[in-house]
Amino acid sequence: MSRSNTLTTLAGLRLAIGTASWATPRLAGKTFGLDAAANPQSPYLARLFGVRDFMLGYGILTTTGETRRQWLAIGAACDVADAVAGVAGARGGYLPKVTSFLVTGAAVAAAGLGVAALREAE
Repeated sequence: MSRSNTLTTLAGLRLAIGTASWATPRLAGKTFGLDAAANPQSPYLARLFGVRDFMLGYGILTTTGETRRQWLAIGAACDVADAVAGVAGARGGYLPKVTSFLVTGAAVAAAGLGVAALREAE
């Protein structure tokens, strides 16, 4: 994937997932196997996640140089933390295995794109 494609893909995914999580938090959660009906507060949490992901994508697209590298590094750190949270959810028994796999896999993929974009930005 070229530099432009890596950045565009990562930013586009962040903007899309962030927007979906904010605008349709129950549907976005359901896509990842989360049960919003069992937790009426989950839309609030989805919106917190959504605005974070949207702003990480926005930061990547609207900056250059060292500032962009900082946005990429912050995003990758968030993605690693999200992956650890997915594993912890499975181990703690509060996320079903399939849900844990989906959220952890998405976080690992995003972290990988972020690391690739950081390497290309050197």
